[in-house]
Order: sequence, then C-alpha cells, then structure tokens
Amino acid sequence: MDEGRLDTEPARLRGLLRERTADLQRVKAEYDNYRKRVHRDRMAVREIAAANVLRTLLPVLDAVDRAREHEPRTPGLKDITETLCTQLGALGLEAFGEEGDPFDPACHEALVHHVRADATRLTCTKILRPGYRTGPHLLRPATVEVTGPPPA
Repeated sequence: MDEGRLDTEPARLRGLLRERTADLQRVKAEYDNYRKRVHRDRMAVREIAAANVLRTLLPVLDAVDRAREHEPRTPGLKDITETLCTQLGALGLEAFGEEGDPFDPACHEALVHHVRADATRLTCTKILRPGYRTGPHLLRPATVEVTGPPPA
C-alpha cells in the first residue's frame, strides 16, 4: 500500500506544480495588464490636463498676437512672445492655418466665403485667427476666409 502511494506522490506533486505555475503565470499576466492600463490611463489624464491648460492660455496668445500687430516690436514684447511660444510648444501646442491650405471643416471655421469662377476647391485665403492643437486634440479651429467655386 505504501509503495502505491509513493508511486503516485511524484505525479500528484507534478500536477500541483503545474497548477501553481499556471496560477502564477495568470496572476503575473493580470498584473502586467493592470500596470499597462494604469500607465495608459495616467498618460491620457496628463494629455487632457495639458490640453485644458493650453486651451485656457489661448486668449493670452491672442492678446500677444494683437499687441504685436498694433505696437512696435520692442525687445520686451519680442522676448515675451518668444518665451511664451517656446514654452507652450514644449507642452505640445501647435498652431495651424496657413493661407493656401485646403479648407477642412473639421479644423477650420469659415467666416467669409468668396466665390471665384476659376477656383476648383475651397481654399483658405486669409487666416483671421490661427487654430491650435496638441497631439490628436483640436483645441480651437482656425478662423478663416475661404475662396471657392460658385455653388452648383
């Protein structure tokens, strides 16, 4: 009777070892997935927080742009402008909207539409206010004048 028990003991122990190893691998995989999910969530929260801060600073950028247009470029204003743009750029702020860009209603807001007979598509002809984005987040569409073909 004891010999039969001794023969089955190693097999039973191997089976228990396989079960515990599988359990350990499952727990490790769950923990790895949890760590990745937490990291991804933290990065998403960070991106959203940065986008919110950048969005609140857009009126400051607009005020600086207006000041540059209406006042002489003093060294102080130039330094403030360059520092502000550099620091906001380091946070991922990108300005967009150039004359000649094709009009895209997803990122442009047209205030004026000019018709030109020789135009083949809607094109941004004047940038009234630049648009801004950070990564995939659109913070503000560019406000533009567009020129395009006459309506069909």
